[in-house]
Parts: sequence; structure tokens; C-alpha cells
Amino acid sequence: MKKSKFYIEHLYIAKELLHWVLLIFPVAVVVGLLVAFFLWLLDMVTAARWQHLWIIFLLPIAGIFITWLYNRFSKNAAAGNNLIIDEIHKPGGGVPASMTPLILFTTIITHLFGGSAGREGTAVQMGGSIAAQFARWFKLHHDRKRILLMCGMSAGFGAVFGTPVAGAIFALEVLTIGRIKYDALIPCLLAGMIADITCTSCGIHHTQYTIAFTDDAPNLFPYIQFDMVLLGKVIVAGILFGLTSYLFTQLSHFIKQTSNRFITSKWLIPVVGAVLIIAISYLLGSFDYLGLGVTNPNPGGISIVAAFNAGGATYTSWFWKLLLTAITLGMGFKGGEVTPLFFIGATLGNTLAVISGAPIDLFAGLGFIAVFAGATNTPLACTIMGVELFGGTNIIYFAVACFLAYYFSGHTGIYGSQGIAVSKFHTSHHNETLAEVKEKHRAIQQGN
Repeated sequence: MKKSKFYIEHLYIAKELLHWVLLIFPVAVVVGLLVAFFLWLLDMVTAARWQHLWIIFLLPIAGIFITWLYNRFSKNAAAGNNLIIDEIHKPGGGVPASMTPLILFTTIITHLFGGSAGREGTAVQMGGSIAAQFARWFKLHHDRKRILLMCGMSAGFGAVFGTPVAGAIFALEVLTIGRIKYDALIPCLLAGMIADITCTSCGIHHTQYTIAFTDDAPNLFPYIQFDMVLLGKVIVAGILFGLTSYLFTQLSHFIKQTSNRFITSKWLIPVVGAVLIIAISYLLGSFDYLGLGVTNPNPGGISIVAAFNAGGATYTSWFWKLLLTAITLGMGFKGGEVTPLFFIGATLGNTLAVISGAPIDLFAGLGFIAVFAGATNTPLACTIMGVELFGGTNIIYFAVACFLAYYFSGHTGIYGSQGIAVSKFHTSHHNETLAEVKEKHRAIQQGN
């Protein structure tokens, strides 16, 4: 009898797995193809902008056009990743199919004309939108639709960065702070892997990052396989990475709220933002902080790749990228936050390494993943991303930096719809979203 029950249970597991493979495969392939097309377009417009820098003067017009597109075709799609997270938590109006062409086209426009933005948000939104469309075609119940939406997020994230495992954990971890539901674990992993394979099969090559540092220094403490002095520096850096995440999210929200409050015409908001971006770039005498910032065609230019080497960043590089990205995304332009967070973290890590005498490539890598971990409240996904991008040799330092950044970023984040299942501290924020916590704090401040 027990044997029979054993076989029935495992037969059911195999049947469920096959069912999910059949559901996920078309979604992941479509998302992988879309991400490949998006990355190809992104390379084209980035090269075009560097060759014709005068084009950034058209950024105000681009901002007006983006605002018109969303007002004309789908206002609720402007909520972006938060709309997808809301739909996973609680079914509502659904994720519109129009989100995919809108976010793809407007992100390309933002990058072509010089906005400081990323690509993760675009890939995840396309993944969620495509998954929602397939869920409608398949007529899925909410429980299965929820998982398929998470698979879409995983597929987009895994394909755009070439990190399918981190993509799977990200889709599980980003929904709710302090709780991961494992019912979507295998589906999300499958989606991330299939989308990544599809994307790379199209000839897309992801940027390769290298941390040459290996911790082979003698240690005073027996049986400890890492440098305690270096660990102390990593702890301090992790705290600073978390505070930087906090600064980014707070500044982004402040700029968005302030511009909406004081600029009465919604069409004028992106124009003011564009003028600020152009003016700051000219005052700095540098265009290194526009666009993605992964690489830089100019010798000695600042970029994410350059930050892994000595002289690859100035002491204030991280701040200028933070400010310009907050203005770009807070004032109506489209794109992701994550690649700019990589830039902010890598350049800040470079600066901290120079100041403290730590390995530059290691600290650039730590900042790369830790500032992202703090801003998205996904320390596990970011630790795994570190292993996928840089190798597992320094995983102890990856984990310490990401976990500390997660705690020191507080109850803030770039996704306001992110729920709080387990508070980071002993507070009463359980079962609230980050947006609700922010509103509560604002009400208290106004009451005082």
C-alpha cells in the first residue's frame, strides 16, 4: 500500500513537471527572442549616440513623446514592474499586452537620446507581459497564472544578464521581503534557462566581468579560510552599499513626487528632466553617465567594466550616476534601474577599495551586486548572481556584502508593490507593501 502511494505521488510530480515544461517553453522562447532583439537594438542606439552626441539635445522631445505614448495606448502599463508584482499578489485588471511594445520602444528612445537608465526593468516587464498573454490564451486559474507571471520575470531577468539561476531566485525573492514560496522554484529555473539559451543562440554575447583576486593571504586564525582584516573592510563596505541603495530609492521617489507636485503640466516634467540631465552632463564636462554605462568607447572613460581596474572611477562617479538615473526615471523616462545600480555600486566599490587599500576588482564586484541587493531587497539572488558572473571563489565576501546591504537599505526599495512578510527590524510593518510604509511615514511627518 505504501509503495503504491509512493509511486502515485511521484507520478503526479512527473506529470506536473511535464505540464509546466509545456506551458513554460513557448513563453520562455518568446521572451528570450524579445530580449535578444532588445539587446541588439540597445547596442545599435548606444553606438549611434556616442557617434552623434548632438542627439542628446532632442531628449526633451523624446520625453514628451514617451509621455504621449503611454497616455495614448496604456496608462496602467506605466506602473511597470509594480503592476506585475501587484497582479501576482492579487489579481486585478491584468497585465496588458501593450506593455511589451511600449516598454521596448520607449526604453530604446530613452537610451538613444541620452537618458541614464538600464535594461532589467524592460526585460522583466516584457517577460511578465508575454506570460500574462499566454495565461489568457491558456485560460489559467490565478494560482497557475501567478506562477507563469513569475516565470516570465525569471525569463526576462535570466536572459538579459545571462544569469538564469539568479533570475529564478530573483523572481521568487522580489515579491515579498522575508518570505519565498517554493511552488514556483522549478518552473522559474526552467524559464530562466530556456530564455537564456534562446537569447545566446541568437548571437547575443553578455559582458564578461573578471575578479582576479583570490584570498590566499596567510591568516592569524587557524581553520579560517578567509582574511579577517579584509572581511572587516567588506563589512564596512556592505553597510555603505546598503546606505547608497537607500539614498537611490529615496532620491528617486523624492524627485518623482516633487516634480509631480510643482510641475502642473505632466508633459513638462520630462522636458525639465531632460534639461537637467543635459545641463549636469555639460557642467561635469562628461557624457560617461548617460545610457547604460557598461562600456565606454573613449579611452579613460568611466564605465562598469573600467571600474574593475585602477583609475576606472573618480571619487564622485557613483554619485553622478545615481543623480542622473534618479532624474531620468523619476521624471518620466523609461528603462530599468538595475544596470545603473551596477554602475553606482562598481564605481563606489572602486573608490572604497582605493581609500581602504582593498583589492579594486573585488570591491567593484561587491558593489556591483550589493547595491542592487539593497535596492531590490533580494540578497540571495544577488549573491548567486555574483557567483554566476564572477565565479564562486569569493562567495563569502559576496554574501556578507549583499546581506548587510539588504539590512542597511531599510524598508525601502525600487519596487513599491513589494510586500513585507517578515520585517527587517522589530517594527509593525508586517503584511504591508513598501509603498504603504512610505505613505505611513509621510503621514506621520505631516502630522508632526
